[in-house]
This record gives sequence, structure tokens and C-alpha cells, in this order.
Amino acid sequence: MRRFLIASTTQFKSSIIMRPLTDEETKTMFEKLSKYIGENIKLLVDRPDGVYCFRLHNDRVYYMSEKILKLATNVARDKLVSVGTCFGKFTKTGKFRLHITALDFLAPYAKFKVWVKPGTEQSFLYGNHVLKSGLGRITENTNQYQGVVVYSMADVPLGFGVAAKTTQECRRMDPMSIVVFHQADVGEFIRNEDTLT
Repeated sequence: MRRFLIASTTQFKSSIIMRPLTDEETKTMFEKLSKYIGENIKLLVDRPDGVYCFRLHNDRVYYMSEKILKLATNVARDKLVSVGTCFGKFTKTGKFRLHITALDFLAPYAKFKVWVKPGTEQSFLYGNHVLKSGLGRITENTNQYQGVVVYSMADVPLGFGVAAKTTQECRRMDPMSIVVFHQADVGEFIRNEDTLT
């Protein structure tokens, strides 16, 4: 019994240490990000205002400047809750899931965008998919299952999702058909405030 307690305590301590991502974790995360911002990923790391990096802490990936990373070393590892901006988390199966907190960094570099009509904004912010009847505009040459950032008609980023149809298919679809599968929206800040870090 004592051996089990020591092993589980050691395992718990190793999971709370903030560390750089492994090559496999980096590849998985960058594949997910590239669905939304393409080759603009390098603009997240090589910024004119300093060097930025990604770090893993409690299965969550945080984005921060190296300056903040150095300041975080002054906090005891077991007391550190979060530092920087949470971009997402790794699931138990090893997949990466983007969090809404990454929206402010994805929106400026998004390759494919969808604008929703004012009446559809509230529905999307409640976690519903975007229907053809609520579609205002869509970026040309958007492929099916392409990651898209969802905007209001006033160019305010609301969240992100996955295109259910190509741009051409959207033009001749039924008004009640889904054009964007919901993945995350800014309404999550209120709905899931206990779990967002």
C-alpha cells in the first residue's frame, strides 16, 4: 500500500510541473492551430514585441512571453495555477482541444471567416450551430471541414467552428441546413467560468 502511495504522489507531482511541449504534443497542437490560421502559426511565436512560447501545465497548453515565464519560476510549482493564456488542453486520448481563450490570438490571423447575421449571434453564443438562414458572409474558397472563425457583421469575433459545407455548397443550400459546426464561443466565459483557466 505504501509503495502505491509513493508512486501515485510522484505521478501527481510530475503532472503539475510546467514544462515545454514534447515533439508529438507540439505537432498535434500545431496541426489543430493550422486548421484555423494556416502558416500564420509562426507569427504567434516570432513576434516583434518579444519571444513567446507554449508550455504544458496540468494537461493545458499556455501561451506566454518568455519574460512572464521567467517571472513564473518565482512561484512554487505546486502553487502555480496558471500563467499566460490558456490555448487549449490535451484530452486523455491525446487529442488537442482549443479553448475559447485562444480566440483573441486566432482571430487576427484567421484564413477563413464566417460572418453571422445579428439574429443568429445569440443562438451561436448559446452553443448552437450556424444555419444557412443566419449566414451573413463566408470567405471564398472555404473547404468542407475547414476551421473558421465566426464574426458578427460588425467584425467582432464571437468564436470558432468547422465549416460543414464548402462556400459553393452554401450558396445553394436549404435555409435550415447547418453551415458551421459550433466548437467554441465567447458565451462559454459565462457558461463554463468554473472550468476555464
